[in-house]
Amino acid sequence: MAVNELLKQFHEIASSPKKQLDNYLAQDKKVVACVPVYTPEEIIHSMGLVPFGAWGADTEIKEAKRYFPAFICSIMQSVLELGMTGTYEGISAIVIPSLCDSLKCLGQNWKYAVPSIPFIPMTYPQNRNNEVGKAFTKAGYERVIKDLETSTGAKFSEEELKKSIKVYNAHNEAMRKLSRVLVDYPSITASQRSDIFKSAYFMLKEEHTELVEKFLVELNEMPKNDKKKIKVVTSGILADNKNLLNIFEENGIQIVADDVAHESRQYRVDTKEEGKPLEALSEKFANMDNCSVLYDVDKKRADYIVNLAKEYNADGVIMIMTKFCDPEEFDYVIIKKACDAANIMTLQIEVDRQMVNYEQANTIVQTFKDMI
Repeated sequence: MAVNELLKQFHEIASSPKKQLDNYLAQDKKVVACVPVYTPEEIIHSMGLVPFGAWGADTEIKEAKRYFPAFICSIMQSVLELGMTGTYEGISAIVIPSLCDSLKCLGQNWKYAVPSIPFIPMTYPQNRNNEVGKAFTKAGYERVIKDLETSTGAKFSEEELKKSIKVYNAHNEAMRKLSRVLVDYPSITASQRSDIFKSAYFMLKEEHTELVEKFLVELNEMPKNDKKKIKVVTSGILADNKNLLNIFEENGIQIVADDVAHESRQYRVDTKEEGKPLEALSEKFANMDNCSVLYDVDKKRADYIVNLAKEYNADGVIMIMTKFCDPEEFDYVIIKKACDAANIMTLQIEVDRQMVNYEQANTIVQTFKDMI
C-alpha cells in the first residue's frame, strides 16, 4: 500500500470518528468513550471493550451552554455538546478523569445532561510519585474496573490486562518511531502528521499499530528529501485544527517534534510488563511528567521543551494555547522565559473548538517566519 493511500486512510479515520464508532457497534463491540487527558485505556481494552477518544469536535456550542459558562475550555463544552446531541449514541460508558477543574465540571454535568450513557470517574492524585500516590491511583483503577463491569457486563482479568499492556507498549514505540522518522520527510505536511496521531483515538491500538508500521515500511522505500522548511516544536493540549495546520504548510513550517497532550505526550512512558499489572499501570502514571495537568512544583516542562527544541535543531517553538485552559496558561509564562533564555524564538497561537477564521493566526505565523 503506497504512502499516499495510507495517508488517505489515516485522514478518513481521523475525520470520520462517527463512522468508526458505527463500524465497531455493527460488529457488536461495546465501546467506552475516553475523555482527555489520560484515561486507563489498557484496562478498558483488556476487558474486550473498545476505548474511543472523546476530545470534542470543531462545532458550534448550543445545548452545552445550559451547563457551562462561555469562559471554559471548549474541548469540555464540545464533548458535552456531542453527548447531548446524540453523537455518542450506542456507547456503553464514558470515563472522565479529574485532572483539572473543567474536567471535574464535565463529569458532574454529564450525569444530568446525558443520563443514558453512564459516567465513570477516574480520580488521580496530585502527588502521584510516592507510595501513597501510587496506592491512590490503583484504587482509582479498581473503581473504574468495578464501574465498567456494572455498565458493560464485561469482566476484568489480570492476565488479559498484561496482554493489553504489551499491545499499548508496542503502539507507544511505533508512535515514537513515527515522530522521529517524519523529521526526514518534510514533504509530509503538518495536517497529515496530525491525521496519523488523531486516528489512533478511533481505532483499537493493535489495528493502528499495524497501519503505522505499514506506513513506516512504505516511507522507508521513499528517498529522504531535503525540502527546506522552518522546523518547529509544537506544544499545547490540542493541535488538530485543519485551518491552522494548513497555515503552517502554506508558510513552509514543519513540525519536527511535539509536546502536545493529544499527540506525543500519550506515548512517552511505557508500562512495565512484569509484576502485577495494576501496580505497573499505577507506576506508569507516577512516572509521567512534563504536562500542564500533572502537578509539578518545579515546572520541569519548560526545560523539557527547550531540550526538545535543541535536540531536533528547531528554529522555534509554537505554543498552541487552548482558550480558557488555565493549566496551559500558567505554564506558558515559565516556558516563554526558558525559551528566551535559550535564545529560542516562541510564538503563541490561541485555538478554540468554535474558531473558524484563523486569519489573525496566519498574520502572526507569517511574521514568525519572516523573523526566523
